[in-house]
Amino acid sequence: MIRILQKLGKGTLEFFREFGQVSNLFFGIIKNFTQIPRSRRLILFQMEHIGVNSLPLVLIIAVFTGAVAAWQAAYQLKGIAPLSFLGGATSRAIITELGPVLTGIVIAGRVGASIAAELGTMKVTEQIDALETMAISPVRYLAMPRFLAAIIMMPILVIFANVIAVLGAYIVSDYFLGVSFSVFFNSVKRFFVFSDLIAGLVKTVFFGGVTALLGCHIGFRTQGGAEGVGLATIRSFVLSAALILILDYLLWIFLFGM
Repeated sequence: MIRILQKLGKGTLEFFREFGQVSNLFFGIIKNFTQIPRSRRLILFQMEHIGVNSLPLVLIIAVFTGAVAAWQAAYQLKGIAPLSFLGGATSRAIITELGPVLTGIVIAGRVGASIAAELGTMKVTEQIDALETMAISPVRYLAMPRFLAAIIMMPILVIFANVIAVLGAYIVSDYFLGVSFSVFFNSVKRFFVFSDLIAGLVKTVFFGGVTALLGCHIGFRTQGGAEGVGLATIRSFVLSAALILILDYLLWIFLFGM
């Protein structure tokens, strides 16, 4: 019993210690927003890396997400409501949940892990120490551009993902379920609520911020050479994906449940 309590106490202290470190990094990034004009090239480079280079993967995931959503919605509506509601059912599910969450997880896997690996390699090879020696703030030079680029590009990626996912749902509806273009998109138009789109995009800002913040934090704390970099990469993705799902639930209550 004593050992269990000791492990529980140690885990609790470790959690609050790391939470404090992440909070310090976050406020350090916010403080360095005053350096945005000076760091504009770094920010633009990270926007290209996080946004433009992720677009093909996001679109591939989105089209099949929409296709599966159409099949699932048709199955759920069978015997309950006509398939003329299919467009509205799939589009609202995509805009509010599937598009933001799945895109967030894809970015956590591609970008969050990449940030942790890149900064972790710099940490174990003492490149970050070299930056500090030259009076260059690692938070300003490395963390702030990645964080800002992530919160800017995530909503843009999700807009593309939503459009492609709805088109994927329409293709399945038209060619396999017999729902015509006019019926499908009249249903989309009928049930579309602009606040759903805004709420979904608001969530993506949090998802992008959490992914970049955790990637930077874990990268800065990497130890143990190549093995440590590998562990940091895995840990970044696991924690980012878990927090995206937790945030999705909490933000859903705040944005839709009130």
